[in-house]
Amino acid sequence: MSSYPVPSRAVPVSGGMVVAVPLELLASPLKNGRDLGDGDRSALVIGGTGRIRTRGDVVFCKVIAVTEAQVRRDGQVRAKGSPVHHATLGALEERLESQAGPGVIGRIAGNARLDGQFAKGERERLLSAAFMIRVIVLMTLMPQARIEDVIIALAGDLALVPWARRWRPASARAAGDWRNALGAEPLEELRDAVLGAAWREHRDLGCPGAVIIGKTRPLKAGAVDGTLLRVPDTPGNRALFGTTGTGDDSGPYPQARALPLTCCSCRSLFAVPHGPAGTDKAAAEQRLLDEAMDRFPAVFAPDWIWLMDRNYHGAARIARLIAATHVLIRLKSDIPLKRTSEILPDGSYEAELSGDGVIVRVRVIEYFIDVEGQEVPEMFCLVTDLMDYEEYPASELAALYKWRWDGSETALREAKAPLRGAGPGTGPMLRSGSPDLARQELAAWAAAAEMTRGLARDAALAAAPARKGRRAGQAVRSRDLSYARAVRTVLSAIRLGSACYQAVTSEIGRYRNIVDRDRHRARKSKSPSSFAHATAKDTVTRIAPAVITMANIPA
Repeated sequence: MSSYPVPSRAVPVSGGMVVAVPLELLASPLKNGRDLGDGDRSALVIGGTGRIRTRGDVVFCKVIAVTEAQVRRDGQVRAKGSPVHHATLGALEERLESQAGPGVIGRIAGNARLDGQFAKGERERLLSAAFMIRVIVLMTLMPQARIEDVIIALAGDLALVPWARRWRPASARAAGDWRNALGAEPLEELRDAVLGAAWREHRDLGCPGAVIIGKTRPLKAGAVDGTLLRVPDTPGNRALFGTTGTGDDSGPYPQARALPLTCCSCRSLFAVPHGPAGTDKAAAEQRLLDEAMDRFPAVFAPDWIWLMDRNYHGAARIARLIAATHVLIRLKSDIPLKRTSEILPDGSYEAELSGDGVIVRVRVIEYFIDVEGQEVPEMFCLVTDLMDYEEYPASELAALYKWRWDGSETALREAKAPLRGAGPGTGPMLRSGSPDLARQELAAWAAAAEMTRGLARDAALAAAPARKGRRAGQAVRSRDLSYARAVRTVLSAIRLGSACYQAVTSEIGRYRNIVDRDRHRARKSKSPSSFAHATAKDTVTRIAPAVITMANIPA
């Protein structure tokens, strides 16, 4: 008969571990021997020591928490403390601490200056600053859940522990008081820690499967594009954020405008300045781009090229960009260009952009995109500061520009999907009724989205290549994995108190997306809709390669 000896030395134990205990060793600590009922919420104890033997009855117990014991006179064994002192964001937080150092959220909470008007010290047992920061982050991944449900999900199995003082989920009002007491700064500090760690990871370690252009001087591709998020229609939100498309601010919902800066290959988020929607899109996004260059100068690195759509940012702003990094920008047809060269061997030509007393020398790539069944080919005009047509041929730059959709549009659709009402023409996407809490929620959303993407990147590195299909035998890229599945896996692990990082990433790595399918639609679809899909002919999805024609020569 085989057996497993019990070691005499102490073994480190943490939440999420599984412990095997012989059934006959479990006993009630109650002196009167009463059955454990609702009123006697004591934990069972191990009544002796011994060996686990084959065929013996064994109880497998998951470790929920390691706490100081509190034993009552009648023998009840309870845990000292509260779930708010033990709950974490599981694998999300574990990865953050591996990059930014241990105790990131605890440190931010410890430095937070709580608004005394709302902070109630006596409520530390039900809620705490660190616990509430985690609740706000988790809230952005649970769009339909009430704040009380988010608290229950974060506590998970910790709610089952017989605490010395009975714990119950805090009310929505108490949670609201804590949100107001915290304000936006702690969540913005967390967001900056998360996004800064993502940037350093890409800078120092690179990005597997990165989208790169250049032969001897390779450049990694990033995308910049604006997006709107509807906020609740309250006087404070309407006064600060305003609405778009109307001069009289009569839109149905106030909107915040954000300008995410993302990696085209893995959709990682590096920075997300935000502010009022503004009635003029161009002016609002120009202000946000200026803020991004002021606050996050490291992101505009010389070994990156940033892809931008037709929202023209002006010659002076483009000059400032190319002084630090490289750009590939699509121009509208009404932007004047002064040609300064003949057509170059690759089909491009040199020109000047001017405005505000600034002249910018650029290279222009003009081409048509034709998709099977499309009546009129679409004309593209791109400008770049990359003047070496041998190192960066026009055909390769034209092919690179399509990655703007992955880096901006697809990345934004995925990140906005967990928000409430992400579809067009629906209600507010954020919950917060005041501008300060909207800032708080926006910061939490950005942190949650990038923490989840970080898990997906680790899952891709650990995932086994597909055995069949187009990607058979090839390394798994993070964009091959389902973001929605990653969110669901994270939520399940937090509820269950799973401490096994490998188990979480392994689960995420099991589900693959089919990407690079050359799919085209006659209309844009940037966000999921709750209503049935239209069946009209012009909304049918076509699968066909996009043919690039430059200088009358198909690429």
